[in-house]
Amino acid sequence: MQPPDTKRLRVVVVTGLSGAGKLSVLGALEDLGFETVDNPPLEMLAEMVGRSERKLAIGVDARTRGFNAGLVLRTLAALRANPALRPELVYVTADEATLLRRYTESRRRHPLAPHARVADGIAQEQALTAALREAADLVVDTSDLPIGAMRRLIEQHFGAGTDGEAERLVVSLVSFAYPRGLPREADVVFDSRFLQNPHYTPNLRPRTGLDPDVGAFIEADPDFPTFFELMGELVELVLPRFVQEGKKYATIAIGCTGGRHRSVYCVEKLAARLTARQDAHRATGGKSGWRLHVMHRELARRDAQAEDGAAAGQGDDGASNDSLGAWPLPAQAQEA
Repeated sequence: MQPPDTKRLRVVVVTGLSGAGKLSVLGALEDLGFETVDNPPLEMLAEMVGRSERKLAIGVDARTRGFNAGLVLRTLAALRANPALRPELVYVTADEATLLRRYTESRRRHPLAPHARVADGIAQEQALTAALREAADLVVDTSDLPIGAMRRLIEQHFGAGTDGEAERLVVSLVSFAYPRGLPREADVVFDSRFLQNPHYTPNLRPRTGLDPDVGAFIEADPDFPTFFELMGELVELVLPRFVQEGKKYATIAIGCTGGRHRSVYCVEKLAARLTARQDAHRATGGKSGWRLHVMHRELARRDAQAEDGAAAGQGDDGASNDSLGAWPLPAQAQEA
């Protein structure tokens, strides 16, 4: 019989692309009470886990001595066969343009291409770690993820659950702007751009989907009730199947043009619906099947920009936040 979740030692192997933010993820895990080790020899992984009495986070990447993706996967399979352990694989990535920018800013060489182009090193590392990305329990794409939002994401996934059910499926509901690209971790994507856009109503334009007046405007669209009901039914259909499959993380993404009005409101309303369903299920004695996490990608980026401006002593220049082009990618303190 498998021990309860709270008795199983949690082991998180963090891998991914150099410059994507692996050290930042390890730092966030360390703040959550994990003992962290970066780049130990692969042959020592099983021994380290066997000796640890604390939950453990281990960084592994192409710089690790004797790196081999197949060996990492075989080691994880052996750890998963131990009923006293709860191993998970996290893959940290970013798109090529972001990685190139980070290397340019840090003026560092890529570890796999010290005498060649950084792009060559990125391509080589992507090929070496492709099997790990495919097998990962969680893929964290930091391309346009502010450092604060990344830390909150790790806390949601690996912090202690409020009700002790640590192994429930973690469901992330993400709003986003299509011009900024789809969230790469998304399992299901919905498009809300056909709904009437509050952006073209002057008094609603500066607000967000968190504002009741914006929500009322979106709800007034004659097609909204049907759209939302069908969306909710589909999500409620697939989530139990994800749980049955043993999936640990699921991301439901809803997009619109600016990522500030329609998608934000739809995510908030879907979160309320799923929470109500969970509460009703618990009230009848059922066990909760998932934990819910909400993230508004574009709003998080805007907040990060505002914090950076305040830290630099910059005032409000009155520029509109409605233009996506006015939101530069945040500079993140991540390893190169």
